[in-house]
Amino acid sequence: MIERLVEESDKDLLLDLYRHLHRADQPLPDEPDLETAWLDFIRNPMVKCFVIEDLGLLICSCVLSLTPNLTRGCRPFGLIENVVTRAEYRRKGLGRRVISNALEFAWESNCYKVMLMTGRKDQAVYDFYASCGFSGDEKRAFIARRKG
Repeated sequence: MIERLVEESDKDLLLDLYRHLHRADQPLPDEPDLETAWLDFIRNPMVKCFVIEDLGLLICSCVLSLTPNLTRGCRPFGLIENVVTRAEYRRKGLGRRVISNALEFAWESNCYKVMLMTGRKDQAVYDFYASCGFSGDEKRAFIARRKG
């Protein structure tokens, strides 16, 4: 298994992995809009996608977004999203490994904190994120979605 950052040539592999993230997701846009979104994602220096590859297949990933900041000594903060492991590779410590890689990068980037939210409601997920070093007791999340 190889732990690395996603590469520009990995678009189809990552999209295939993301099928394991949401059972019913919005459909992808047609080309060239999909390609534009991919290039915006992959070429953004403030976004890092950590993956684990096995036999040419992406099996686990998470995305770390760094946000510049004018508080906390002008130190950035991070946000982790899209944590996913292929169903057949779960419960082998791979999610913990990609999150650990993302956190290490965030600390090396001088982030003062990294946040993560989950829409899952089961205690096992909360326990997993706690075992990765996240506290569910410090902040409360609020989400706004566009209507219509």
